[in-house]
Amino acid sequence: MAELEPRALEAVEPDEEGSTLAAISNAMVRLYKELFGRGPTKARSYFAGPDVLVCILRETFTPAERSLVAMGEKQRVRDARVFFQHASEDQFKGAIEQILDRKVTGFVSGVDVGVDLAAEIFVLEPAGQGASTGSGP
Repeated sequence: MAELEPRALEAVEPDEEGSTLAAISNAMVRLYKELFGRGPTKARSYFAGPDVLVCILRETFTPAERSLVAMGEKQRVRDARVFFQHASEDQFKGAIEQILDRKVTGFVSGVDVGVDLAAEIFVLEPAGQGASTGSGP
């Protein structure tokens, strides 16, 4: 059996996509904190193809919302959250557009009250078609 030569571990810089996704997750946490008074304890963002971004946020509820859920008022909490998220749609879309330098053409926001999980889904204009590319009139 051949012996393997020991190798020094190299520090690996996060790739550009990883850094971008971290910046998006951080922006979502900031927005939640500003809008709802409490940021999520966990946030992850993923590209679901070239033009779709999904942000999953966990443990976003305020103490009052958790109390309402415990009282069985899940639909009331769901309705209020979705209403406020869509009332702030421009802020959500603006954060993504600033980080990615791409236009958001669709925004879907949802919440699973039973597990305190929120999802923000952004549909992006296909790359190379935005005004920032300097293409066409």
